Amino acid sequence: MTLDGEALEQLRKRARAGGADKYHAANAAKGKLFARERVALLVDEGSFVEDGLYANALAEGLPADGVVTGTATIDGRQVCLMANDSTVKAGSWGARTVEKIIRIIERAYATGVPMVYLVDSAGARITDQVELFPGRRGAGKIFWNQVRASGSIPQVCALFGPSAAGGAYIPAFCDVVAMVDGNASMYLGSDRMVEMVTGEKTTLEAMGGAKVHCAESGVGHFLCKTEADALDVVKRYLSYLPANWTQPPPVAEAVPASEKVDLAALVPASERQAFDMRRYVKGLLDEGSFFEIQALWAKELTIGFGRLNGEVVGVVGNNSMFKGGVLFVDSADKATRFVQLCDAFNVPLLFLSDVPGFMVGSAVEKQGIIRHGAKMITAISEATVPKICVVVRKAYGAGLYAMAGPGFEPDATIALPTAKIAVMGAEAAVNAVYANKIAAIEDETERAAFVAAKREEYERDIDIVRLASELVVDAIVEPHELRDEIVRRFAAARGKERHFSKRRHGVTPV
Repeated sequence: MTLDGEALEQLRKRARAGGADKYHAANAAKGKLFARERVALLVDEGSFVEDGLYANALAEGLPADGVVTGTATIDGRQVCLMANDSTVKAGSWGARTVEKIIRIIERAYATGVPMVYLVDSAGARITDQVELFPGRRGAGKIFWNQVRASGSIPQVCALFGPSAAGGAYIPAFCDVVAMVDGNASMYLGSDRMVEMVTGEKTTLEAMGGAKVHCAESGVGHFLCKTEADALDVVKRYLSYLPANWTQPPPVAEAVPASEKVDLAALVPASERQAFDMRRYVKGLLDEGSFFEIQALWAKELTIGFGRLNGEVVGVVGNNSMFKGGVLFVDSADKATRFVQLCDAFNVPLLFLSDVPGFMVGSAVEKQGIIRHGAKMITAISEATVPKICVVVRKAYGAGLYAMAGPGFEPDATIALPTAKIAVMGAEAAVNAVYANKIAAIEDETERAAFVAAKREEYERDIDIVRLASELVVDAIVEPHELRDEIVRRFAAARGKERHFSKRRHGVTPV
């Protein structure tokens, strides 16, 4: 087949146009952009270099075989990307679709640059299953490459429509997933398949919609109102991370902390009174720099990126506004993954502790709270980036361990004057030790006096000055001193040796 200039231009035009006009119109009616529009909005103007434009060019109705792949820059930094074109057979995968996706992930890994997935796909084309599914370069190779690249390069997904069946694992293997409310969904089996197999009647939105995954399952990380919002999440996420595991995170201009937050006034004297750790974080970090992740899921734990004096840090904080800040199965998983993410990409970790411990009771024991807690403590132990533990108000029981307490090689354990470190709180401790004696005291006044005396005795035993004198904590600082103290200590720890153990890998208690 010989092409002159005009014929080649027509071929390019057809490939770039995507599917039929009716599919473009249907997407526009749902507030969805064309795949190439998404790419243009995300990357620096004029930077996109496309690969595989002519995939399946000889077939009818399969321009670029339904996926756009190539390289570009975002804020001047190189990335690789793929974008499903849902105007072409609903963004489904054929053999060449799969090959293009495999090739671009391999390129990202080989060149050490982030990989961006703009997903909007109905899954595999069943009619092409022999060509795309089982072989060495079949769909499984996509996931194999994602797993190999995990922790080597940042991988971020923006989900604009469905991510169905096996294709749902593309988002699952990414560091974070931004989902557009109302359009994005992830599911292994469609609503029709679920009804056929299990008899359950459901909908795609109820089973795998954006709200479900961002607030209940934890597979989604950011619930976005619009596609532009999701693309902004991708940009902002990448702004906190290096291009790959061998590099430090990018440094920004230092910005003072917000003067609107009084850290001392924010923390109530009473343990029974909750406060919002998210506000505390915002008052500690460079103003406007906190980028919260999974804000709607396991809210008893707050995680996210931020900057201290321009340097990127990862924050893990207990939030007593939700479930008293107690650690549950989901919050343990949330912390585990975030700690591993930060450790992979050289992001120092700041733990802000106000934790009563792990939840107890038959329900959480059946859910495996012990193994989930063990998984979190494993991640804390294995993390070799600089770690600082700040006991803001309390660190009780195994909660101290889960928040990088003294036994877990933190570069510093810092206590505020409000801090308490103990096996359990005073009330629980007195009851545990003296329950029978308390019950035997018939006079209410006498009983109350006995309890008060024992509580005071217990409080003296765990006094923070005593713990500092025993070198349990490295410093006691006032709230207004905390930011500068952390900045100096992270600077001192920047060049630390990061070897952990002689082995290939541990056996995770999943």
